[in-house]
Amino acid sequence: MTDYRAILNKPEYDFINKNEHLGKHVILLGLAGSYAYGTNIESSDIDIRGIALNKKSDLIGLTQFEQYVDNNTDTVIYAFNKMVNLLLSCNPNTIELLGLAPDNYLYLNDIGKMLLDNKRLFLSKRAIQSFGGYADAQLRRLQNALARDTFPQSEKEQHIFNSVKNAMYSFNSSYKNFENGSLEIFIDKSVNPELETEIFVNAKLNHYPLRDYASMWNTMSNVVKDYDKIGKRNKKKDDLHLNKHAMHLIRLFMMAIDILEKGEINTYREKEHDLLMDIRFGKYQTDEGTFSDSFYDMMREYERRLHYAAEHTDLPDEPDFKRVQELLMTINERVIRDEI
Repeated sequence: MTDYRAILNKPEYDFINKNEHLGKHVILLGLAGSYAYGTNIESSDIDIRGIALNKKSDLIGLTQFEQYVDNNTDTVIYAFNKMVNLLLSCNPNTIELLGLAPDNYLYLNDIGKMLLDNKRLFLSKRAIQSFGGYADAQLRRLQNALARDTFPQSEKEQHIFNSVKNAMYSFNSSYKNFENGSLEIFIDKSVNPELETEIFVNAKLNHYPLRDYASMWNTMSNVVKDYDKIGKRNKKKDDLHLNKHAMHLIRLFMMAIDILEKGEINTYREKEHDLLMDIRFGKYQTDEGTFSDSFYDMMREYERRLHYAAEHTDLPDEPDFKRVQELLMTINERVIRDEI
């Protein structure tokens, strides 16, 4: 495997040592994206993700720090406290940073190793929804682009329904006063003569904050707009992107199944490398630009495995908040005592 650590010595990465929030506060840097998954090609960009401890003034003073973004190098470094909250949600884009191949960590100090040693604390059944939601989004992108003109309207409506339903799941955590039972969506025969079926809403909200309601409605509305805004595909331009979406869809299933079945975070997909690259290079795409039956058979099999793993996982319903808090406090105490 190639050693990528030398890239940190390039001038464009000087900000890591010079920025006041980074420098000695950085505990972990690793590859992200295709390089992290082992699915990179010659034209792939090198993305870096990392974690930096909050400064003493962030913890007991007036300063604040959440993340540092350097668009020139595609680098994002999260503040430790923010990262912990993202990890507790089993957010796929951040939990994968705890499961890189050893050689894909560009920098890792003793505190970073402590975090990796305790990564299982963050795993819970929350992964079912978080990874399922990301996989759902990837699938909807494919269906948006491929099926717009070929799928029956009723089936496309079902796809929109699934995306909206997934968005509704997050309302409980986003809006404290919201209860699922007060907002129901369902599919029924359309009242619009141009449609076969249509999504309907039964809403009953009393004394509910207008801004929260507007935000919820906006979330659902944006899902519908995303399906409607895509016009005819530019096949030559989009095929590469579609195959990449298809590859990431299967990869997300693989990662989620590993987490639920084994309690393991395996970001680098060495065993499935050839399969994922076959998808990326278009082996499962037909001459018409759609995907073959064998791809959808594979996808349905991974969906079946994910549902089975979700029902039989040994993971707790929620992460171990008490032990995570103890870890957080232990590490932040070192910052306050200038022991980093």
